[in-house]
Order: sequence, then structure tokens, then C-alpha cells
Amino acid sequence: MAVHGSSDILVDELYETTHRLRQFVETRLRANGASVARLRALRMLAHAEQPLRMRDLSEMTGVAARTTTSIVDSLERDGLAERVRHPHDRRAFLLRLTDKGRECHREAEEVDGLALAEATAELDAEDRAQLRALLARIRKATS
Repeated sequence: MAVHGSSDILVDELYETTHRLRQFVETRLRANGASVARLRALRMLAHAEQPLRMRDLSEMTGVAARTTTSIVDSLERDGLAERVRHPHDRRAFLLRLTDKGRECHREAEEVDGLALAEATAELDAEDRAQLRALLARIRKATS
């Protein structure tokens, strides 16, 4: 008998699918020197209209502050992001992408898009619409 993580096989399958999808994308990104966590941080920084506080980046990505610090440290070490002084608070720093970071973001988004297209290639437009509608119903029931 299989051991399940919840009392609903549908939920188990949803978690398993999400986990496998993340691993699939992660493998593709790692081959290009990126990761899902780094892409999420790059994406938030790239789309921000102004430099972000570390706390804001942590909240936007849904990642713990300690993990966000590690990600930002690695982005900074690789020349992809930089800390800049807050204009109104001398003790605080803000985060922004460098030109190299913007290029890395564009490349990682392309890899991500290709990986997701490959992973969902078997779904036609009707399948995609149906799946999105079903997932929306679950989100609505849990909000």
C-alpha cells in the first residue's frame, strides 16, 4: 500500500506534480548556472520600479529572510545584483540588478519558458483552460 502525504490522493498528486515540475525546471536552469530561487529573486528585482529592501524581496518571493540573504549574497558575489544605500536611511540598503543581472534574468526567463513549454507540451488549449479553471476553483475555496 502506498503511503500518502495527505488524506486526499488528488492533493498528493497535485503536490507531486508541482514538485516534479519544479525539479524539471531546476535541472534546466542549473545547466545554465541559475536556479528557481535565483530566478524568482532576479524576476522580482527586474520588475521592481525602484530598488527593493531585503524584507520586500523576501515577502515578494515568499522566502524566509535568511534564505533571501543567502540568495542575494550569491547574486552580489556573481555581479548580478548590488546593494545601494537607502536615500533616506543611512543604515539601510536597497537591492537592484546590475546590467549583468538583467542579462542573466533575460537568459534564465528564456530557459524557464522553454522548460515549462516542454513540460506542458501535451496539453492543448482546451486542456490548459480546463486545468486553470479547476485550479482556480481550489484557490477560491481556500482563500
